[in-house]
Amino acid sequence: MLEDALKGEIQDAYRQVVERLGLTPRYGQRLMIAEIARTLGGIDMDDEGKRQNDTHVCVLEAGTGTGKTLAYLLAALPVAKAQGKRLVISTATIALQEQVLGHDLPSLAQHSGIAFRYALAKGRGRYVCVARLDQALEGSEPNPTMSLFQQELIATSSDFSQLTQDMAKAYGQGEWEGDRDSWHESIDDPTWRRLTVDHRQCTGRRCGHFGACAFFRSRRELEDADVIVANHDLVLADLALGGGAILPDPADCIFVFDEGHHLPDKALSHFAHRFAVHGCLRWLKTLKSSLTELHQALAQQSTVRQLLAKLPDMLQALEPALQEVFSLGHQLAERPNGLGDEEAFKQTRFAKGQAPDALREQALQLTTLFAELSRSLETIGDILRESLDPDKQTGLDREQAESWLPLVALLHGRALEAHALWEAISAVDPNDAPPCARWVTLSRVGGEPEVEFSASPVSAAHTLAKHLWGRCHGAVVTSATLTALGRFERLQERAGLAGRYRYQALPSPFDYANAVLSVPQAATDPSDREAHEQAIIDFVTALTDREAALVLFSSRAQLRAVEKALPAEVKARVLAQDALPKRELLERHRAAVDRGEGSVIFGLASFAEGIDLPGEYLTHVVITRLPFAVPDDPVGATLAEWIESQGGNPFMRISVPDASIKLVQACGRLIRKESDSGRITLLDRRVLTRRYGKALLDALPPFRREIA
Repeated sequence: MLEDALKGEIQDAYRQVVERLGLTPRYGQRLMIAEIARTLGGIDMDDEGKRQNDTHVCVLEAGTGTGKTLAYLLAALPVAKAQGKRLVISTATIALQEQVLGHDLPSLAQHSGIAFRYALAKGRGRYVCVARLDQALEGSEPNPTMSLFQQELIATSSDFSQLTQDMAKAYGQGEWEGDRDSWHESIDDPTWRRLTVDHRQCTGRRCGHFGACAFFRSRRELEDADVIVANHDLVLADLALGGGAILPDPADCIFVFDEGHHLPDKALSHFAHRFAVHGCLRWLKTLKSSLTELHQALAQQSTVRQLLAKLPDMLQALEPALQEVFSLGHQLAERPNGLGDEEAFKQTRFAKGQAPDALREQALQLTTLFAELSRSLETIGDILRESLDPDKQTGLDREQAESWLPLVALLHGRALEAHALWEAISAVDPNDAPPCARWVTLSRVGGEPEVEFSASPVSAAHTLAKHLWGRCHGAVVTSATLTALGRFERLQERAGLAGRYRYQALPSPFDYANAVLSVPQAATDPSDREAHEQAIIDFVTALTDREAALVLFSSRAQLRAVEKALPAEVKARVLAQDALPKRELLERHRAAVDRGEGSVIFGLASFAEGIDLPGEYLTHVVITRLPFAVPDDPVGATLAEWIESQGGNPFMRISVPDASIKLVQACGRLIRKESDSGRITLLDRRVLTRRYGKALLDALPPFRREIA
């Protein structure tokens, strides 16, 4: 139970914020605060501060206008402080992260009466490596062969030299914190890779620049912070490293996952593996040609000398094995007829996730070979790290070790990635769980044919259940759209959320009767492509010349076809997603509305979420068709195939619930504030003629309806 003192602290903080900021108390917001406080405040802990119960997660759907950021901060922060835990706020988008950091947390600190410190967490790769920067200023690479493995890097130019001088000056004078995102100009990826390192290349406390390190300086700030702002990718990356590598240990954290509906997809992408065969052959060839330099630099150390002596045989075994798997992959993913060399792209998914026997045999061989290479490179890397320690005598001097460690660590990372992929290709999936998706892609890179093998789990549920929900002290998952068809089951299935956790869909502060949901007589079945396309053209043409509208398409080809067929005077008011960057498109749209002119945005799926055009900036949302995603991607198709093999219906289990979420998101573009009103038009008649249509309509907010 929530202690009375803690309950009073939360209530006092809420009262102060509402009064000082002149806010209107919202029923849904108060419910959200109470639910989070009950869940997190009810966590039982033993004498060592470890969680004792398994009802430590709450999942809250809170629509736009609830004020959920303020709610979860006010409820979770006092509980986290009282329990000696850290509050980690994780978002899916930069925009929300900037809002939390730049507005919500400063406002709370100023007006709530709660004393707390907060900091932003970023991965190591977002920070400049001071050692690399120092080397760049001297005009030298870490060692003679490093640049051979980063062939996309051009020779040092005057622009790069000037950039490093500017960075060194700004960092040295405290005008720049050393992170890529706060540098005043954008930095392209090849340039930035010359100035940063990953966790394998970083030497940590053994680095001569450790005291001035931007990354570790930020880590020290995190150690003092009560609230840490991160993103889903960083949280998942930290879990992949075992937890506690970048962020505090999960057991010491209360997580809030805002935009939590993105978490399952983010997790899937983190646990996927890819391997480009020719790309690997190129770096192995470069390694082979660099062995002489490696021997000259490092062979004085006996263990390193023995390991380097084995490398030629390893490479000699790897090259033909990779050539064989390239040929097999080419056969498995034949180039489609009628495509020119530059257009060639073919993807072949293995049915039920099972790689052909011939491929599994080769994968087993490659798993063994890359494991051996990984172990050798790891041992060499460990010796180089030890050589940086003045108390360790390894036979290598510090300068040699510091120069060659980045290269060895880079190669070790590549070998590990290759090993993980081939292990996933050769693995046998358990009979009682969804299989891993496996596929091969044939394409062209730089005019040369490339075969890429890929493997990915079809569900992140088990991993999230074990490594996140099972380990964290407490968690809140929230978003405007967490339910599908009005239920939480789809999210539970995808995110590994247990049924014993607390779930609640909070009431919206909006009066949805201010908006009309219309399915007009003109709505057609999209299966008749020509009739459906013409219906869209006719409808857009009939929009008034002062209308502020968003027309959402599920097909880029259809968007272009409709735009092309519009009369010139209508086309002049259309802003198409393909033609302009998103920010510029929205600015032009707002400017047109401000001038009293009509503006019609043509957008694809990305415009159905995250677009905020309140008031007169958007009064009509047109949804051209129900947002069904065809599970033709390898991961979705493998999952659908498995569900079908278990006697299930993948369309009803996956496609319809996912379409429900996307439809709610699309409709959510219209009502952004309590005073907003307007119209939503659905031009897909299947919502009235198919048996799933009623369920989709029933899951929408209670708009007034005009159904023809």
